[in-house]
Amino acid sequence: MKKLVSLMLACTLLLGVMAGCTSKASSPLFQSEQLKKGEYINYITTDKAAYEPGEKVNFQLTLQDALEEGALVVRYLHLQELIEEQEVLLSGDTSVTWEWTTKEDDFTGYMVEVYMKDGDEIIDHSNIAVDVSSDWAKFPRYGYLADFYEVPEAEQKNVIDKLNRFHINGLQFYDWQFKHERPLKMENGEVAATWPDIANREVSRNTIETYISLAHEKNMKTMNYNLLFGAYENYEEEGVKKEWGIFRDPLLENQDKHPLPDSWASDIYLMNPGNEEWQQFIIDAEKEVFEHLDFDGWHVDQLGDRGTLWDGEGKRVDLSTTYAPFVKKAKEELQVDLVLNAVSQYAQGYIATQAPVSFLYSELWDSHQTYGSLKDAIDQNDKLSDYKLNTVLAAYMNYDLSDSMGEFNAPGVLLTNAVIFAAGGAHLELGENMLSKEYFPHKKLSISDELNEQLIHYYDFKVAYQNLLRDGAEEVTKPLTINKEEMKVSNRAERGAIWSYTKQKDNKDIIQFINLTDATSVDWRDNDGSQVEPSIQEDLKVETETSGKVKKVWIASPDFYSGSAVELDFKQKGKTIEFTIPQIKYWDMVVVEYQ
Repeated sequence: MKKLVSLMLACTLLLGVMAGCTSKASSPLFQSEQLKKGEYINYITTDKAAYEPGEKVNFQLTLQDALEEGALVVRYLHLQELIEEQEVLLSGDTSVTWEWTTKEDDFTGYMVEVYMKDGDEIIDHSNIAVDVSSDWAKFPRYGYLADFYEVPEAEQKNVIDKLNRFHINGLQFYDWQFKHERPLKMENGEVAATWPDIANREVSRNTIETYISLAHEKNMKTMNYNLLFGAYENYEEEGVKKEWGIFRDPLLENQDKHPLPDSWASDIYLMNPGNEEWQQFIIDAEKEVFEHLDFDGWHVDQLGDRGTLWDGEGKRVDLSTTYAPFVKKAKEELQVDLVLNAVSQYAQGYIATQAPVSFLYSELWDSHQTYGSLKDAIDQNDKLSDYKLNTVLAAYMNYDLSDSMGEFNAPGVLLTNAVIFAAGGAHLELGENMLSKEYFPHKKLSISDELNEQLIHYYDFKVAYQNLLRDGAEEVTKPLTINKEEMKVSNRAERGAIWSYTKQKDNKDIIQFINLTDATSVDWRDNDGSQVEPSIQEDLKVETETSGKVKKVWIASPDFYSGSAVELDFKQKGKTIEFTIPQIKYWDMVVVEYQ
């Protein structure tokens, strides 16, 4: 085991092949090939999903076994720069707690490296990220809840604690409502104790209220789900008028509807979001929700392109033009966070430029099948919103595989997340389980322990480097080659290649590398779970164009060393720079910093 000579001067290797540190205070503290990671440290967590500037973070770390002596060296880094360091003494307990007061910089991600020390020897290591953001919508990390029967509070707490470890800062409460046109069931002026949802599953008011309270304790926002234009077949009994509807024919004989199974409460009949009377009716219904339940916002759903339609007066109606005015009115009257689903990007141009939404949300289907199309959707949203609104993608994994019981295919999940996260997006996937279908309660596939641990690294990485991944970096065209026999590099998502592209922010080039060399397909959904684990590619000599005098080059990956950043040797000659990527599994990020 390598001896710890100085915490502030150590300059070591990642997996024995990264070297050439010049900013030694921010380098890792040990040679990772000599460390049995996880032999002592079991789990580390924080008390909230995100923090206000200057707020105190409470950490808790559990050990496999209690140690009477030793210490934790805790290092707080922003990107690759060491911000602060502290030592926490061990005292013979399997649970170790400590505090850290965040800096005053808002909308900042940190990587917290925790090293376990026995004397002068580093014997274990774990990382966790911290998000310091006063508004969750700046860097949304969206999760969901879909089971609202009488769930024991301890079980609810376990769900929220699990989501907190992934830094989920917003929750979509899916299909919680009584009816779409009357989401809250009232009895004698009070919210009913229970009611059936649209699938005739029982919903408990107590479960919803407890979930909201537990989420708020973790600084997670809670969003109540509802369509902007849905009603049950008996909607006239609730005061909804037929002439508010949208129709498949100009004679108004066939009202548009979304068919559902016969065992469910009703099909969903569609109303005209541009009809002012319907707008007021459904917004008043949502007002009642916010008066009685402590939700933070409304997750507004749509159903994509419905084809040619007519309103209640027999006039042609273009649904896409009705959404932004609807959301504007809802914002004016409700004064809560609003998110509007753009199904297959339908109406996203209007939503991104005109609607007062907190961030952009895209549920992607057949028109966006490939890894490249995931990035395209995020890029399009960035440009439409002038890089002011970040994107969450609802992208359901292992769709066909989940028709039977089993496990999610880890390589498919990780490769899709690598693509989404590298492009600057977030993935709606985590809740009581993981999403595989558009009906969120469907959960035939389970998450293996190994995949769960890998996902923790990916979510830590997304938070720690959010200021590079999701904070206004813009793509640039720069030639890039990898000088290795039979190694193909492409600026598009291609089977058999390393997919690479470059973005710029401030004085940095941010170069993404995604390994598709072994990919069985470039279809992100991995429908049947056949995507394979990529073989690790090693010693990739990269040559690319620079934008000035290079100060340093560093690399980080969620696949290695828990996402910690390590500097690389480089050679600059004029406008060209060379460096070597030691290894890549799914995804590496290289940052070139200029003087």
